[in-house]
Amino acid sequence: MNVSALWMALALLFAPVAALGQGFAGLGSTTADGFAQPAPDPVFDFPTDHGPHPDYRIEWWYLTANLRGADGRDYGLQWTLFRSALEPRRTEGWDSPQIWMGHAGLTTPERHFVAERFARDGTGQAGVTAEPFAAWIDDWQMTGLAPVGADAISALRLTASGRDFAYDMTLNAEGPLVPQGAGGYSVKSASGQASYYYSQPFYRLTGTLTLPDGPVEVSGTAWLDREWSSQPLDEGQTGWDWFSLHLEGGDKVMGFRLRDRAGADYTAATWIAPDGTPDPLPNGAFQVTEQSVTEVAGRQVPTEWRVQIPSRGLDIVTRPLNAQSWMDTLFPYWEGPIRFEGSHRGQGYLEMTGYE
Repeated sequence: MNVSALWMALALLFAPVAALGQGFAGLGSTTADGFAQPAPDPVFDFPTDHGPHPDYRIEWWYLTANLRGADGRDYGLQWTLFRSALEPRRTEGWDSPQIWMGHAGLTTPERHFVAERFARDGTGQAGVTAEPFAAWIDDWQMTGLAPVGADAISALRLTASGRDFAYDMTLNAEGPLVPQGAGGYSVKSASGQASYYYSQPFYRLTGTLTLPDGPVEVSGTAWLDREWSSQPLDEGQTGWDWFSLHLEGGDKVMGFRLRDRAGADYTAATWIAPDGTPDPLPNGAFQVTEQSVTEVAGRQVPTEWRVQIPSRGLDIVTRPLNAQSWMDTLFPYWEGPIRFEGSHRGQGYLEMTGYE
């Protein structure tokens, strides 16, 4: 879910100087500058909505996975494709205002591997098609394998590579798509900024990690987030702490805190039953408290958290597989696998932005 600073990177690299006034490519701007805006009570259209929405300023296909190797060790991986628009239009060739950025990460208990790629739309180097589903940037691929009649992203092949690492995964969903927020309308601030947001949190996956010491066969669980908007943050919001949690009993939780420089933090969460039924929770129901801070890449980053949802009896402490899970991309952030215990046990993923 991250990306306030990341979209600024895209503007710096690809936009004309006049576009720099958008600031963070518009994530916290006061206007949508002609882009479409999310509205309450969305009606998603699948498979079309698995594809891009060029009338909106920003969008992502964001997958994280918790893995266990045949060697008995834990691992994590991330695959993300971001789309950003400098203008609300789409054309072919280098004149296109649509920009793509890819991030890949692989985490072991000792190391965190990162790769990053950029592309301009309209040249075929990167893009997304809804049916048959495919998302790619260069040779990084998220390709649909779903049979006829099934949801287009219910089965996927996922590949990426970087310096000293690669992975090749097969994913199969064992549950439905889940809308976040009010039927997929996810509010991000007290002043009403919002996005369209749904998830597929029920993937089982198997595949191979390629590491400096050789290949490792792995299996585990994965979570895909789909989100698009044009103005999802308020001007005073400085970053977020986002959690995806797989509870041992089969329930799942998505929750985030958006930090505000004036101290008026905003939270939202969804409790997801094993059958996929969502229960969206209002601002304040999801509570996070820093428990331990680690020096990461010269920054003080909270890497252990107490997470509470009193209405659901959730009171856990999360700990990272590797506290140094720093995404050393052009504009960096923290992203890595976590485990937790307390009132519930399980595993998940944590992303933190704005710790600079």
